[in-house]
Amino acid sequence: MNRSHLKNQLSTLALSMFRKDFFGIYHGSISAKTESNRFLINTKEAVFDAIDEKSLIELYFKKDYRWKQASIDAKIHFNIYSQISDAKFICFSMPPFTTAYSLEHNIIAPKDYFGHSEIGSLEIVDPKQFEDWYDRAQSEITYYFQTKKTNIMVIKGYGVYSFNRDLHAMAKQLAVLEKSCRILMLDSSRDSFNFD
Repeated sequence: MNRSHLKNQLSTLALSMFRKDFFGIYHGSISAKTESNRFLINTKEAVFDAIDEKSLIELYFKKDYRWKQASIDAKIHFNIYSQISDAKFICFSMPPFTTAYSLEHNIIAPKDYFGHSEIGSLEIVDPKQFEDWYDRAQSEITYYFQTKKTNIMVIKGYGVYSFNRDLHAMAKQLAVLEKSCRILMLDSSRDSFNFD
């Protein structure tokens, strides 16, 4: 595994997603599995438009001192990697249109061609109370992926977790989802003004 190339890939994707407002300052996470028991993930201090050598840390599945420097989402990424063999890359993002759409709906049913054909209908998962969400998230997110046989999870008012074997396929899926939600929101605002 060429770690230098992998870090460049993560950096490029993080910058692109930051520019699209999928990541905020210190908000979000991105990782790549490097070996059967290790993964690279952004640190707590990572700024997503400038991911570099210092912004990524390699964690072993066996927790050690490095875990304290890692993203708050490290436990969730670890749980997914340790239980889902298809997970090579993982991303937690908060795309604005998808997250906004999740506040008022239970299902995302794209009306555009790409959303319909590449994503299809997606359930929006309600985390219920946010107070203990991080305690429950690592098991609930992995359980959802396994039972629903999917690689993308939209969480109401929280954001999107996704994983894939291919980094570009994961990025494309997130971009298509965000565009579909934007179209759905524009369509519903048009309907509310009754331009017909």
